[in-house]
Amino acid sequence: MEGEQIERVRDFNRYYTQRFSALADRFLGRDWPIGLARLLFAVGVRCDLRDLCARLGQNRDQVRRQLAALAVQGLVVLGDRTAELTDAGLRQRDELNQRAEAGIAALLGELTGRQRRRLLAAQDEIRRVLRAAAVVVAAVPPDLPAARDCLSRYAAELDATFPEGFDAGVLTCPDEVTGTQLLATEQGRPVGCGLWLRLGPGVAEIRHLWVAPEARGLGIGRKLLGRLEVDAANRGIATVRLGTHPLLTEALALYRSAGYDDIGGYSDNAYNQLAFEKVLVRADVAGSGPGRADGTCRPPSASASRRGAVASGFRR
Repeated sequence: MEGEQIERVRDFNRYYTQRFSALADRFLGRDWPIGLARLLFAVGVRCDLRDLCARLGQNRDQVRRQLAALAVQGLVVLGDRTAELTDAGLRQRDELNQRAEAGIAALLGELTGRQRRRLLAAQDEIRRVLRAAAVVVAAVPPDLPAARDCLSRYAAELDATFPEGFDAGVLTCPDEVTGTQLLATEQGRPVGCGLWLRLGPGVAEIRHLWVAPEARGLGIGRKLLGRLEVDAANRGIATVRLGTHPLLTEALALYRSAGYDDIGGYSDNAYNQLAFEKVLVRADVAGSGPGRADGTCRPPSASASRRGAVASGFRR
């Protein structure tokens, strides 16, 4: 990672923080720290403290201390597990909201229509990229409730997508996972999953690669796939296979763009109507061949050169 890139991000952060703080001081008032104003908005009317901590990215003690400060002012009723705005809190929130809107209106008022569109488009792009960077992919126990919940959502989506429906009974059971189960989370909330298991000596299968609809378009599917490949390669797997359904066009695009070759069927799973295979190398020796940023590589093939690049996808 280049030092110039790091410095440019830090410079942007400094500028944005200074600009935003000045705007907050002008319209929210210096008697209202931005942290408390943000907390008042986050509470809404009534909220669960665990959910509030996840949304704010702060631990429980930090949030409770801030809520206690609001409670002293008579703005919040703080319980063991919940926080609720009082009537005074609701009035204060509405007043702060009006001030905030006035501040943003003043900022936008200094821009031309074209500049406003550029600003909003840039904000949307920054949000997408920062969301992608904040997604955590980690190995978890296959029987973890959050992982099983992802698989249940995956099965429900396929059942609604396939004309023939989808039998959740074909989902891989926790004790069948002889490789690794991955879970992707965003601010502690599960947004994707995938796993691999051994088929035979040096051969594995990747299964149940899925990303929640609300998190698609962030590259999570490709990140999960790459991490599964690296994990399998580093545990002695030389070849990975996977199957998918013809209707899952985004998944097909992902696999082909990631270097998978079409092969004949290798399993009796009725939903795996198309099958793919990829040769892996261990991440610590990936530099000896045509490499990839995720640490895997594959030798070029005639089928790969015929296909060319294809857009990414999200599930199998």
